[in-house]
Amino acid sequence: MVTGGAGFIGANLVRALGEVPQVSEVVIVDDLSTGLLDNLDGLPARLFQGSVLDPDLLDDALAGAASVVHLGALGSVPRSIDQPLQSHHANATGTLMVLEAARRHGVRQVILSSSSSVYGANPVLPRQEGLRPVPVSPYAVSKLAAEAYAVAYSACYGLPVLPFRFFNVFGPRQAAHHAYAAVLPRFVTAALAGEPLRVHGDGRQTRDFTFVGSVTSVIVDAIVRRVTTTDVVNLAFGARISLLDLIAELEDILSRPLPVVHEPPRPGDVRDSQADCSRLRELFPSVRPVALRSGLEQTVSWMSGHVLTGH
Repeated sequence: MVTGGAGFIGANLVRALGEVPQVSEVVIVDDLSTGLLDNLDGLPARLFQGSVLDPDLLDDALAGAASVVHLGALGSVPRSIDQPLQSHHANATGTLMVLEAARRHGVRQVILSSSSSVYGANPVLPRQEGLRPVPVSPYAVSKLAAEAYAVAYSACYGLPVLPFRFFNVFGPRQAAHHAYAAVLPRFVTAALAGEPLRVHGDGRQTRDFTFVGSVTSVIVDAIVRRVTTTDVVNLAFGARISLLDLIAELEDILSRPLPVVHEPPRPGDVRDSQADCSRLRELFPSVRPVALRSGLEQTVSWMSGHVLTGH
């Protein structure tokens, strides 16, 4: 069962799972509040449309499931600042509901997504999982609560879990046309439309961008090998780049300069982010991440054919 399976990461994951012979069936739980039915076109999966806050829906979807990948969430730091209660209910309470349903059904593996935002104001780089979290947004707090619930359910009930911290995942199918769109699809959309790229702050802030195909390959491997651990795991590869250097890469790919407009920094944003991937490499020694340049080229190619046409 994949919660949030109609969303950006979820739909890419379901596609990848459809090619794995060890996976006999995939079911999706998604309320389509941020996911899209178009993302499910051609996918060999059943959709249970509704919220992870609905225990009856979860019971129906979980029947016979061996693994759960819990991706359903309300993303975006700015959205959480505008809507802190909604963020908490979807991300913290939603995770608790999924964990409780998995416990009821004796699920043998629960993989869930947390976020690098939990490190927050901690200045140490790279971000090693043992660092003290200093969350500076309601979104970060909700994700820290979600992973803490997973660890607690493992300790109290023996539920096998695998909590990942995602770092700035990007790639095809990432939403671009809404107020809380992530930075990279916003940049690419503006670039393709010939509009200026809007940068909050000086643009020298850094992020560890991770291509969605790298993320899904790790999760698929975790499902096939039934990897679990109560230790939180960074799911990123230490590729730190500033927003200005990212824009330079896009300029090179598109073979033209991209105008930039600087706007005030946003509350809740961290200055720098970079993953320590030692724990990830220990658990998944065979993973080969997609290079940033290749991921950007694939993203630009996909968005060129989809975003500007509204599909």
